[in-house]
Amino acid sequence: MSDLAQDAGQTTVDPGEIERFSRIAAEWWDPAGKFAPLHRLNPVRIGYVRDRVARHWQRDPLSAGALSPGPLSGLSLLDIGCGGGLISEPMARLGAEVTGIDAAERNVAVAALHAEGQALAIDYRPTTAEALAATGAQFDVVLALEIVEHVADVDLFLSSCGRLVKPGGLLFLSTLNRTAKAWALAIAGAEYVLGWLPRGTHDWRKFLKPSEVVRRLSAGGIETEEIVGVVYSPLSRAWSLNKRDLDVNYMLYGTKPSS
Repeated sequence: MSDLAQDAGQTTVDPGEIERFSRIAAEWWDPAGKFAPLHRLNPVRIGYVRDRVARHWQRDPLSAGALSPGPLSGLSLLDIGCGGGLISEPMARLGAEVTGIDAAERNVAVAALHAEGQALAIDYRPTTAEALAATGAQFDVVLALEIVEHVADVDLFLSSCGRLVKPGGLLFLSTLNRTAKAWALAIAGAEYVLGWLPRGTHDWRKFLKPSEVVRRLSAGGIETEEIVGVVYSPLSRAWSLNKRDLDVNYMLYGTKPSS
């Protein structure tokens, strides 16, 4: 995708989505608030990224400590759709040089204030994936977690994600599958019955099947390495990875071949 996309007015920003998340930006760091599901999901997301990055660069995923650098030490990492910084901060603690971007300026302000209070050096910017890609910026690791189902132009977004990955780097993506089960659990259940999320958070028509994501990423130069389901257990009230169940939530990672 050339920079002409910007000149022609193409954008991944959905104004309705930005307004919706801006209204509740102050609640990002409340584990019992509107973003409680993401707080519960975070341990699985963090572990998945940490372990795959460590394996790719042949590092010890548990090396973080007072006397040793973290497993992501020296790696540049971009968190697209960073929100209040729920993933950016753990990645910084694991040693990564983190840049977090979000189209909602209120989210970026909340994230920057919280990081400052934690003495974490994170470069937060109010911008979009396509705008940053147009500058030629590239990163060792790019995260696009729970964001693609909220963008206005999926093709532009995923191609921009691919452009932002350095040759030899990794891209991580998580989203919701477009299945009847996903509608029943992620929308009817989570938004209307259990009230875990504000009503209207998701639009089932914007969910993507894994094959659709893989095809678009491949067109942008990213080779998918693994797809795993992320499953919630009501008994343990915890999320876990499940390679056999991609029906609702799933995560994947891919590589950008070295030149």
